[in-house]
Amino acid sequence: MKELFTFLKKYASPYKKDIALSIIFNFLTAFFTLFSFAFIIPILQMLFGMDNTVYYHMDWADGSTKDVVINNFYFYMSRLIAVHGASFTLAFLGVLLVVTCLVKVMTAYLSEYFTIPLQNGVVRDIRREMYDKIVSLPIGFFTSERKGDIMARLSGDVQEVQNSVMASLFSLVKYPIMIISCLGMMLVISWKLTIFVFIMLPFVGGIMGVVGKKLKAKSLASQNKWGEILSNTEETIGGLRVIKAFNAEKMMERRFGRETQDFFRINNSVNRRTALAHPMSEFLGTMAVAIILWFGGSLILSNNSDIDAPSFIYYMVMFYSMINPAKDLSKTSYTVRKGMAAKVRIDKILNAVNPIADPERPRELPRGASRKSSVSLRHVTFSYNGEHDVLRDVTLDVEPGQTVAIVGQSGSGKSTLVDLIPRFWDVERGEVLVDGINVKDLRVKDLRSLMGNVNQEAILFNDTIFNNIAFGVEGATRKQVEEAARIANAHDFIMETEQGYDTVVGDRGCRLSGGQRQRISIARAILKNPAILILDEATSALDTESERLVQDALERLTRDRTTIVIAHRLSTIVNADKICVLHDGEIVETGTHDALIAAGGIYKRLVDMQQV
Repeated sequence: MKELFTFLKKYASPYKKDIALSIIFNFLTAFFTLFSFAFIIPILQMLFGMDNTVYYHMDWADGSTKDVVINNFYFYMSRLIAVHGASFTLAFLGVLLVVTCLVKVMTAYLSEYFTIPLQNGVVRDIRREMYDKIVSLPIGFFTSERKGDIMARLSGDVQEVQNSVMASLFSLVKYPIMIISCLGMMLVISWKLTIFVFIMLPFVGGIMGVVGKKLKAKSLASQNKWGEILSNTEETIGGLRVIKAFNAEKMMERRFGRETQDFFRINNSVNRRTALAHPMSEFLGTMAVAIILWFGGSLILSNNSDIDAPSFIYYMVMFYSMINPAKDLSKTSYTVRKGMAAKVRIDKILNAVNPIADPERPRELPRGASRKSSVSLRHVTFSYNGEHDVLRDVTLDVEPGQTVAIVGQSGSGKSTLVDLIPRFWDVERGEVLVDGINVKDLRVKDLRSLMGNVNQEAILFNDTIFNNIAFGVEGATRKQVEEAARIANAHDFIMETEQGYDTVVGDRGCRLSGGQRQRISIARAILKNPAILILDEATSALDTESERLVQDALERLTRDRTTIVIAHRLSTIVNADKICVLHDGEIVETGTHDALIAAGGIYKRLVDMQQV
């Protein structure tokens, strides 16, 4: 339970008012429960004629509060019987019992009413915190995590916390109050019998604790397996074309079947152990009632007790009123263990350390750097795993307004090099400079605000064309978006769609062609108007006609702007100010197109291969 209180301390603080009101109404519920059951004793005594005592009115100074209250209650009841008869008095007590019950159920409802915002609010806050953390984490975090598993944590695990922990929170507030209240009344009725109960209850609780001990570990295994199933499903949908092309349907079905069978087996174990909570608590509660009946009855029969028969019946009512919450509380503890197992998986994301952080004393970019900026790499060495260097001692200078192309064979480190500039990764040795300032000395937001990216795969969101172009640019007007689309050669085809700029592009832009998606991506970069433009093989996946339109848009975009181009089709970078050839993580050639052709090195061989 220590983990639970730590969890609630972190997330429940904004809901202190709701918690306080819920506790107040739970205490009122407990009070009216005890008060309504208190009518049982006089009803029984008057019904069976067990009490022939003549009562007189007592002043508060004549005895203890308890004695005065009980005596005067019996006094007024006896007067009522004398004037109106026993039948009328019983009816009056019955009406009073109904009214008390009505007040009790209303306070019970209000206690839950004020718990609901806490339950749903905490889950909302966790989901927001997780999403914010996912967005802020570096790209490197997701190279070692499966997307489906992350989605399982954001959806399934958070839902498990809601179903288990937060749904049980009302019980964790209500039942302890009811148990403590009943125990208090039991002490008032008979302290001897209650001490016996105190001795017996830890034994019952110990048995329940042994049964639930392994539930958290099994629940954690269940949640991990569910994450694997979602990851498998996400990979299957994403790779469905390949699966069908290689006739691998049966193989994927067997793989999915094994994972779902494991999930079935683990869940059977978890649910069986959880299902054991209620019958076990039912049995142990009944056993406790039987023992107390024997012990209390023995005390009464021995005529050496502080409790009479009607009070003992009321005592048993109080004990049974405590047993039911205790049983539900034991079941709640099982449910909470399941939820805390899901919280362990959530914490793996929430507690992840982001190495790409702002410096304590960030430097400001020089004024006038909003249109053109310089980029420099100084003796940069980088490795993803700390073992194999992807880049080795790379030095590169890009002057303001200059277009520099990076070429080389697949795996030579081209994309890695440009990813270091906006700090998607941090260099291990050497430094990356923008306008002469180490990128680690700048705020990440300030650094990335200088840059625009157009990648080989145009990443669009399932939203309107307008919102995709205006993405990341707050307050963009329709006129500005249309102007950016015209420069990107996108306006004409946009106006031919069903709703123009209000047309939804579908999942990842599936309702548009590759060339159309790429031109939307270019329009987005144009609207941002970045000082540094990074083009990562922006035309390599396009047909000839689309490439011509996109290349024309790129030429407009790169005009009078610092640009770094990763080129697959070398014909698109003939006019670059400088071409750098990367080979096995090192820059081996630098120069213009004509100079490198004349040198007859690696670049010339690459050009010749594409002309064959």
